[in-house]
Amino acid sequence: MIEVKNITAAYGKATVLRELSVRFAPGRVTALLGPNGCGKSTLLRAVMGFMPVSGGEILLQGEPIAGLGRKALARRIAWLPQENLCPDHMTLGELIELAGSGRTPLFGGPSAAERQRFREVLATVGLADSAEVRVNTLSGGMRQRAWVAMVLAQDTDIILMDEPVNHLDIKYQYRLLKLIRTLSDQHGKTIVVVLHDLNLAAAFADDVVMLRNGRLEAAGSVREIVTADTLRQVFDIPAAVFERGGRLVCQPYPDPGDIEVAGREEGE
Repeated sequence: MIEVKNITAAYGKATVLRELSVRFAPGRVTALLGPNGCGKSTLLRAVMGFMPVSGGEILLQGEPIAGLGRKALARRIAWLPQENLCPDHMTLGELIELAGSGRTPLFGGPSAAERQRFREVLATVGLADSAEVRVNTLSGGMRQRAWVAMVLAQDTDIILMDEPVNHLDIKYQYRLLKLIRTLSDQHGKTIVVVLHDLNLAAAFADDVVMLRNGRLEAAGSVREIVTADTLRQVFDIPAAVFERGGRLVCQPYPDPGDIEVAGREEGE
């Protein structure tokens, strides 16, 4: 259980999160949704201790995260930010080995079991034959899969991902989100993932947390929260929400007035 209790966070004088409280249920996939700038990434950074907060606290299984050391936190939570950098000389295999640093002694190296896990996650993301390739020579989509592999190789009970399907084509978007589902269903992982695609969230998440202007707008199961009323409230756009093949489908559409205005502008 990750529990955020009444926190506020700001970049200088710009407040991003405002007295926010939310819980992420264990063993479930939670999609974090909301308009650009609403505080999704800031919330994950605050959980990881990268963003100072004022007031309130963040708890991990009832224990304040602020009291955990970085190495102890790395053994419990894996973190994938939006943007990642590594030295030009680093190979994919070397990058993946960094995933074991939270469990490896200062002067030790990965165990045989860890190396086997590293090979397995590379195969999972479609990079089994690229261990000797320098990371920065990979295409944008392949680099993103490399960083996802590093997070998976960390083998923690909790995974936080900030827009992990960014830069991926539709095949690997679905492959990655299907993997996330498997990690939760078969291995009990707790996964919080920032997404922008409402249909991907509806298809793969158990729960949804929606933010707006740094505040919690809605939280609960996908079927409770992904409704036309909630989408209008959070995103300021009407949408049809219907079921197709056992899954919810979201179809945003513009207001009729917007269509009329656009038509007049085109005719001018």
